[in-house]
Amino acid sequence: MGRDQRARGEARLARWRAPCTIDLDAAYALMAAMAVQHADAGADVVSTTAMLDGLIRVVRAALDEAGHRDVGVNPNLAIHTGLYGPFKALMVTDPRSGHRARHHLGADPRVEFVTADADAWLTVAAGPYDFAYVDCRPGKYLRLDDLLALLSPGALYVVDDMLPRVTWSDDHQPRVDGFLERLPEVANFRATPMRWASGLVVAARL
Repeated sequence: MGRDQRARGEARLARWRAPCTIDLDAAYALMAAMAVQHADAGADVVSTTAMLDGLIRVVRAALDEAGHRDVGVNPNLAIHTGLYGPFKALMVTDPRSGHRARHHLGADPRVEFVTADADAWLTVAAGPYDFAYVDCRPGKYLRLDDLLALLSPGALYVVDDMLPRVTWSDDHQPRVDGFLERLPEVANFRATPMRWASGLVVAARL
């Protein structure tokens, strides 16, 4: 990787990490309007993933005011909370078996569902793949090179949970920092960190 490309990558990371403020009133209004638009289009449930305090209440009020009292609001509870059991039962889904994914994509002959330990799967996976969404440590903080080797040129690589959370353990922030600092150094790989939702990285294999 050239010196200029590395400098540009480091500059993008610096801008992404810079302090920012959120206009909560504008964010609430926008999310509420989006929820109503989805309900107007026929949605039975809307999901508010911005994780802003009080957002569920704002969206619920906007839906009720627009006449969509029967449209549900998915609170997107984190799986580590004690409320996840009732939430899972409410949504009639079992993430361990890919229930909802199979519901939407199960009839597509191009789709194969694999339920396995991610680290073990990386050892036997053959590839190539055109898209990888990584929401676990293997393939992100661990064995990144092994996962990227499975991606075809032009493939997309997406991870989330890059912005700090109060629920993180003390040793997790250095892990995230190390991952972000390494991205500009990865050959044939162009990554763009995004300060959006929980913090995304969208990257392409060159």
